Amino acid sequence: MREFWVSSAHHLAVRTEGGGLLVTDELLLAYLARPELMPPPEACRAERELHAALSAAPRRPVAQAEVAAIEDADARENWTLMLAFRGRLLTAATVEAAYLGLVRSPLPQMPPLFLNQLVHLILRNALDECHDPYVLRAAELFFRPQRVTLLDGAAILADAEIIEAEEQGRAPSPLADMLGRLPRAELDVLDDANAWTYWSRSDAFTMALNISASPKSRAGLARAIESWIRHLLHLEVEVEAVAQVVDSDWRWFVGLDQEGTRIGNAVWNGEPVPSETLARLLALFRLRFRPGEARLRPDMAGHPAYLLLAMTPDRRVLMKPQNIVAGLPLLDPGRPG
Repeated sequence: MREFWVSSAHHLAVRTEGGGLLVTDELLLAYLARPELMPPPEACRAERELHAALSAAPRRPVAQAEVAAIEDADARENWTLMLAFRGRLLTAATVEAAYLGLVRSPLPQMPPLFLNQLVHLILRNALDECHDPYVLRAAELFFRPQRVTLLDGAAILADAEIIEAEEQGRAPSPLADMLGRLPRAELDVLDDANAWTYWSRSDAFTMALNISASPKSRAGLARAIESWIRHLLHLEVEVEAVAQVVDSDWRWFVGLDQEGTRIGNAVWNGEPVPSETLARLLALFRLRFRPGEARLRPDMAGHPAYLLLAMTPDRRVLMKPQNIVAGLPLLDPGRPG
């Protein structure tokens, strides 16, 4: 099996017989090694001692007074959030169960980074047997914000962090407008000729995705969505890209991001949607449930749900995979993996 997404830290977790991932000490230590939690040189003694104690015993209980003793307010907030997040991980049976719990009952002020890291790890587990670079590159949308370049009528998605790093390192630059060309020579648009290179660069996130003009890219995202639902909700569905909704009895939709939700709500409510807003819709999918699916709402029997992916006015794609978990028309939200 070819390796990919080493940065997900999947090698630090242990797979259960049911296919989920156990939270290990090594996984907790990886969070403690993050720059947000590494005490800087000017950190107070209380913060340094707390970090050292958890580095030696990552499951060690932490008294509220230990956090309160940290002098820097930002550091106290970071540690409060981290310990609350750690608590969810330690009390859940698996990483997947922890994620489902966070989606259904979010922590106050939880940084999106925490959810993105869990999604990265869970998808690496769910796609462990995947051999298709189109599926893997499309799945990056679940946990990596994207920037959109419009080239010859096609919408090309590139990793936002890569583009922003390039812009910061090369000012002034025509990259600021994202018009007319890809941001750098190292960032190739995924196609059949270069797909083999994905395996060696999957953690560099330097491959772009033609989401609008490449059927394989849209099919890749459809397969990634199927895998996500199968792994987290234990539900078999069929997802396919479609050009438009041709359903006179359209009953359900899920926005894959905030813009997709906003556009879907406007169409659902019969509101006029400007053409420039509709142009931001990058992909539309039809999701079909298996006949007789017991967990489906009765009024949805025999009817598909539609999934909308859109970009923001400033050409960003910020996918929210939690919308899929929370937004499907199910009677039972699903058992943890």
